[in-house]
Amino acid sequence: MHIILNHSSMIPIYEQIVDQVKNQIIGGAISENEALPSVRALSAELKISALTVKKAYDRLEEEGFVVTVHGKGTFVAATDRELAVEARRKAVEDDFANAIEKARAVGMTEAEIRDIVEIILEEEK
Repeated sequence: MHIILNHSSMIPIYEQIVDQVKNQIIGGAISENEALPSVRALSAELKISALTVKKAYDRLEEEGFVVTVHGKGTFVAATDRELAVEARRKAVEDDFANAIEKARAVGMTEAEIRDIVEIILEEEK
């Protein structure tokens, strides 16, 4: 498992871990039933608090991506890929909703918001 943390990001470290583990599970880089590093091992590797890793693992378990077996470790749950993809789509929709809310809060019109999205899509080509 490969995790890269951005300590200067506004995104909390545990959320960065959650997002990257989810992406690796959905992308197939981490297989079903594969063991994740122990909380202590990952915290030592990333040089962060074990509590932060525990919080990330707890969130992943709440969302159904992993299962923790007491005394054995944390494993990737045997999940329906469609469910995992749908969870990521929902997260993207939430991000769009937040961006639109911010845009409206600064007085942007619907047309201006659409224009920005179109410009960004064109830049990505």
